[in-house]
Amino acid sequence: MSKPPASLMTESRNAASSQIDTLSTLEMLKVINAEDKKVALAVELTLPAITQAVDLISAAFHKKGRLIYCGAGTSGRLGVLDASECPPTFGTPAEQVTALIAGGHEAILKAVENAEDNHQAGQSDLENINFNKNDILVGIAASGSTPYVIGAMHYAKSINAQVISINCNPDSLMSRICDINICAVVGPEVLSGSSRLKAGTAQKLILNMLSTGAMVRTGKVFGNLMVDVQATNIKLVERQKRIVVAATDCQREEAEKALLQCNGHCKTAIVMILTNTNADQARLLLAKNNGYIRQSIVK
Repeated sequence: MSKPPASLMTESRNAASSQIDTLSTLEMLKVINAEDKKVALAVELTLPAITQAVDLISAAFHKKGRLIYCGAGTSGRLGVLDASECPPTFGTPAEQVTALIAGGHEAILKAVENAEDNHQAGQSDLENINFNKNDILVGIAASGSTPYVIGAMHYAKSINAQVISINCNPDSLMSRICDINICAVVGPEVLSGSSRLKAGTAQKLILNMLSTGAMVRTGKVFGNLMVDVQATNIKLVERQKRIVVAATDCQREEAEKALLQCNGHCKTAIVMILTNTNADQARLLLAKNNGYIRQSIVK
């Protein structure tokens, strides 16, 4: 499959930055900043599609399905970034949100030549993680035509899995394959074709919403508190204590005691305090209510 033509919006020239190399540093940065301001507005227009995607992903999570990101270059690295943050932030198993990048782990740190052009590799990478119809595939590509991602999307559709597309070009090939198309039309980049800029920012914003929204919908958040955060370092141990205090309006000493009794599980500590139960009873309440705190504390 050929690379995207120069006629694609993400490959076209931006009149606002056509003389950027002649500007002072401040004026240059003003141009970049002015273009960046357009990104959030472009993403706002995609909220209906993002809403559908979040509901689809959360439904898959309830059925033990996985969220799989797939991309190349900047798009792939953004998927890796979002997936890697889910276990510490939301206490999810490492496999629940996974990212595939063209060229494999080596491509996370440096470009792997021609990896994105390998159509078959997209399918092979999905097969290697036993991708199945209960999982959700999110293809990420600013151009909407990256062969590696297209190959993965075609394979996912062939086994009746649901497919979401994140791209920045209207009427892209990816948009014609997917079930839900999230197309943030951010316009030409400040540097022609450098989709790590506005397109990359838009993709990051969308990925933030997909993972965060799905985690909220599946009970990983209470109020606006990350109640499933894993205390993997001193900073996060302290954050857990602050979360329990904020969620229950208790004293720090009570939060520390509850966390100690439940082996540092925030949700359990919160339910213990709000329902005046012990750790075992709180765990049972959470289990009966699929891990949702609000349902667990109803008397």
